[in-house]
Amino acid sequence: MSLLRVAGRPMLASMFIAGGLRSLRKPGEVASAAEPVVRPVADRVSVLPDRTEHLVRLNGAVQVVGGVMLGLGRCPRPAALAMAATLVPTTLAGHRFWEAEESADRAQQRVHFLKNLSMLGGLLIAADDTGGAPSLLWRCRHAALELRRDARLVRRTARATARPAALAGAVRARLGGTGG
Repeated sequence: MSLLRVAGRPMLASMFIAGGLRSLRKPGEVASAAEPVVRPVADRVSVLPDRTEHLVRLNGAVQVVGGVMLGLGRCPRPAALAMAATLVPTTLAGHRFWEAEESADRAQQRVHFLKNLSMLGGLLIAADDTGGAPSLLWRCRHAALELRRDARLVRRTARATARPAALAGAVRARLGGTGG
C-alpha cells in the first residue's frame, strides 16, 4: 500500500469519526436541523426509524464505523461509499446556505457546504481506489476474455486434429484393421 493511502485514508476518516461520535452522544443537538431532511426520507423508506434522533444516531454510527474501517484500511471501498451516503443528508440538513438570512451566515454555511462537497469527492475517489490491484469487474472481464480465447483454441485444435483422425480412420477401415 502506498504511503499516500496510509496517510490519506485516516485523514479523510477523522472528520467522520469525530462528527459521528458527536451525533451518537448528543443527537438532540443536530436533530432540529436534520428534521427537514429526515422527515421526507423517513416517510418514504419504511425500514428507517421514525424518530429523528434515532436516524441521527444511525447516521453517526455509520460514520464512525465507516471512518474506522477506512482509517484502518479494512474494506475501504464499501466504507467510503457508506460514508458518502451519510454525507449527503448531513450536508443538506446542516448547511442550507440558501436559507440563511444574514450574508455572513450564508457565506459561512456555503463554505461548510462546499467543504462537505469536497469531502464527498474524496470519498468517491476512495470508493473507486483499488489500491493498485485490479477491480472485481476487471478481473471478471479478464477471465471471460481468457475463456473466449481458450474456447477458440480448443475449437481450432479440434478442427486441426479432426481431419487427420478422419483420414486415419478411413485408412484403417479400408485395410480392414480393427485398430488394435
